[in-house]
Amino acid sequence: MHQPVFIRQLACAHRPNFPVLVTATGIATWVFSVIISEIVKLVIDENGDGAWILRFIFTILGYGTVFLPCYVLIYLSRRHNLHTLGGCQWRLLRLILTGNTAEIVPEIDNATPGKTLQSEPRTLYEKALSLFYCCAGLQISYLLWGILQEKIMTREYTDGDKVERFTDSQFLVFVNRILAFAFSGIYLLMTHQSVHRTPLYKYSFCSVSNTLSSWCQYEALKFVSFPTQVLAKSAKVIPVMLMGKLVSRAQYKNYEYATAVLISVGMTAFLLGSDGGKKGNSVTTASGAVLLCGYLIFDSFTANWQSALFKEHQPSSVQMMCGVNLMSCLFTSASLIQQGGFFHSFSFAARHPVFIVDCLLTAVSSASGQLFIFATISKFGPVVFTIIMTVRQGLSILLSCLLYRHHLSYMGVLGVFTVFLAIFLRIYYAQQHKKRKLDATESSVSKV
Repeated sequence: MHQPVFIRQLACAHRPNFPVLVTATGIATWVFSVIISEIVKLVIDENGDGAWILRFIFTILGYGTVFLPCYVLIYLSRRHNLHTLGGCQWRLLRLILTGNTAEIVPEIDNATPGKTLQSEPRTLYEKALSLFYCCAGLQISYLLWGILQEKIMTREYTDGDKVERFTDSQFLVFVNRILAFAFSGIYLLMTHQSVHRTPLYKYSFCSVSNTLSSWCQYEALKFVSFPTQVLAKSAKVIPVMLMGKLVSRAQYKNYEYATAVLISVGMTAFLLGSDGGKKGNSVTTASGAVLLCGYLIFDSFTANWQSALFKEHQPSSVQMMCGVNLMSCLFTSASLIQQGGFFHSFSFAARHPVFIVDCLLTAVSSASGQLFIFATISKFGPVVFTIIMTVRQGLSILLSCLLYRHHLSYMGVLGVFTVFLAIFLRIYYAQQHKKRKLDATESSVSKV
């Protein structure tokens, strides 16, 4: 039964002017960010070894200018049920709060939630060809991505007599995210996907952690070598386990703890047996270590948050990729506008056309690599994917040492070997544990 017109008008009269409130929040946040930025500049040297702290604060403030107004919008919409109103003007609110623009989201879908209708390879030849395709795609995409990101952040670009280095990590994150969003969006339009049910705002949390992990990764290359960074990524199983304990209350097996310790030992041996690719004072070394820890923490949170979203709302992997990268584009663009990053980056690109090619190739390889990740996991499972990526990490270290002449002692080589041995042992014992669990289940069923 429809409500009388005067009742609906009375209800609308008691609603706040939410566009004004959201806009006012955005402006106030922006002004506050500018004031804090100027105060911080007086305390921290913009050209010193600790300048990354300044850039990190600016980045967080930039994200806040998007996050806080969105929070106010969501709060008001929920309190006054604005997203339940009819009309196309409320579709954006429904997308943000329910994940779908329709007024009523269908409960039953023709396709299984989170899945895409695609034909699976049938013959052994087709499976082998598909595996080769996925493996080659992952190796080429991420080897190229690793080489280019090290070049952009550590090598000099020349313009006649002028020699410059690119320093804006946030711009690289933005370019990567906007191309990844475009790739995933095109893929979604070209394929049949289940109804999207994930509230858009829920992507924002893992989007912030994802962009910050990438930012830390790029900034760390200013202080540590690429091989050191790759080994640190291999060791992210440790913070993932810690974050899993905190976020999901996860339980782990003895072999998982043992291999985590072995990875730590390998990392220690590698760091003691190499020069790190960078020579500097203790502040420089500490900055690199802190940034790597930041990368591991933010990346671990991203993985656990996305895992929770998959369980709760069951989006497809590409829907997740599209949603996260959309939010990342909003956060990074706001931060770049506030810091003047677009102007400086485009000016640098105009002076060095080679940088444009490097930047675009990095973004394309990263975006295509993400699609290969989803394809590999969906067709062959996470174990095969982990093995492929572990091999890729080893090749990345080898290529980086050959191209950029990083020194590795025997102890450093032993450390690398120890880390990868621990990873393969982890995969092996995980498979053995699954097999024993499956055998036990089948045995109990046969006894019934």
